[in-house]
Amino acid sequence: MGIRRATPDIRTDDMARSRDFYRLLGFEEAMDLGWAVTMASPTNPTAQILLLGPGAERFQPDISVEVDDVDAVHAAASAKGADIVYALRDEPWGVRRFFVRDPDGTVVNVVGHR
Repeated sequence: MGIRRATPDIRTDDMARSRDFYRLLGFEEAMDLGWAVTMASPTNPTAQILLLGPGAERFQPDISVEVDDVDAVHAAASAKGADIVYALRDEPWGVRRFFVRDPDGTVVNVVGHR
């Protein structure tokens, strides 16, 4: 199971203000779903942050980890009895993912691209 990238997920009440701030640091908008915006480095596209605004899921993740095989990670987490708080599913924007709570309560979005 390989990790492709890990990104912090930042909650915001003002998406425009947050976008503008991260643009100051050199990030560019890579994806905009309205309630979720990915900001990425133009020179290192795996250096990213995810902005989560109003309308995001009930369990907003604290971090996203993109993996090679999300099904294998889900199977391993389930076998260990991990607290899956958002069931494994295919999302309409082209990812397969689930959310799992770590032992300290951090919600991790485990994701793979289809």
